[in-house]
Amino acid sequence: MYHFFVEPHQICDTNVMITGEDVNHIKNVIRLKIGDEISVSNGIDGKDYRCEIEEITETQVVCKLRFIKEDGVELPSKVYLFQGLPKGDKMEFIIQKMVELGVYEIIPVAMKRCVVKLDEKKAKSKIARWQGIAEAAAKQSKRAVIPQINHVMTYQQALEYAKDMDVKLVPYEMENILDGSSGMEGTRKIIDSLEHGQRIAIFIGPEGGFEESEINDAIALGMKPVTLGRRILRTETAGMTVMAWIMYQLEK
Repeated sequence: MYHFFVEPHQICDTNVMITGEDVNHIKNVIRLKIGDEISVSNGIDGKDYRCEIEEITETQVVCKLRFIKEDGVELPSKVYLFQGLPKGDKMEFIIQKMVELGVYEIIPVAMKRCVVKLDEKKAKSKIARWQGIAEAAAKQSKRAVIPQINHVMTYQQALEYAKDMDVKLVPYEMENILDGSSGMEGTRKIIDSLEHGQRIAIFIGPEGGFEESEINDAIALGMKPVTLGRRILRTETAGMTVMAWIMYQLEK
């Protein structure tokens, strides 16, 4: 079943109106017909509106609301990914997969070992493209919300943005040398302690990893260093690993 997003005002009583680019997609790309069933979300209330197509015109698709699925697909906690800017098109892959896994918001972060440097004009263009990828991934995975891709932040701005979140995790390949390190056993305890309703931050370094000063700043803010095991994971793998753990813990 295909899934689309609409504005709240486009869902009215027993009717749902789809406009914009999705009309052409429905009509000319996936070629849906009168009587076909689709699902719709407004990106706010977490509900899944099941509809039947009644009319297709040049400017809109008119649907009849059949029923509302209220249990939803969203995680019971909001997870924020603070991703060190990676090289090439890795960010697109990261966004796509993290949206599929249930992330709530993604914040690109310019860290000390980031090779990529974005000026204001390039950053604005990238964010627009990344937001489109997030929307496409949200449709594919039938999310009830479209995760936001925030503007590119400096590391200090990212720390400030995350400071009031309930749980702050930072996977670090040198976790075993930190004072008070507890290895994988400690990481399991941290994941097992996650609760519904929390705001959870995940900080992921770029290809070159974190500088020691960045880790020290993170720990000073109350972040919890965690290990991802005995192998070194790529930046595009690390966040997905933590996200999968969180999903496994929270979706019971």
